[in-house]
Amino acid sequence: MTMDTFGFWQGAGMLLFWAVFLVPLWRIISKAGYSGAWALISLIPFINIIALWIFAFAKWPNERVRRGDERPLVNQ
Repeated sequence: MTMDTFGFWQGAGMLLFWAVFLVPLWRIISKAGYSGAWALISLIPFINIIALWIFAFAKWPNERVRRGDERPLVNQ
């Protein structure tokens, strides 16, 4: 086996890590009122940091609904 390929256990470990990381992140983002698919951005280096800052300081759709400002942006 050469060093330039992934082995079975490396691939399985990567999938397990992604599942353990992405599933809760998907749920958190969905509860905030956004589409859970935004969790996939966390896999892209540097873009994930920018997205984290945007989500941290943006008004979340579920906050707007709670205050009665406007209709929800995402159906849940």
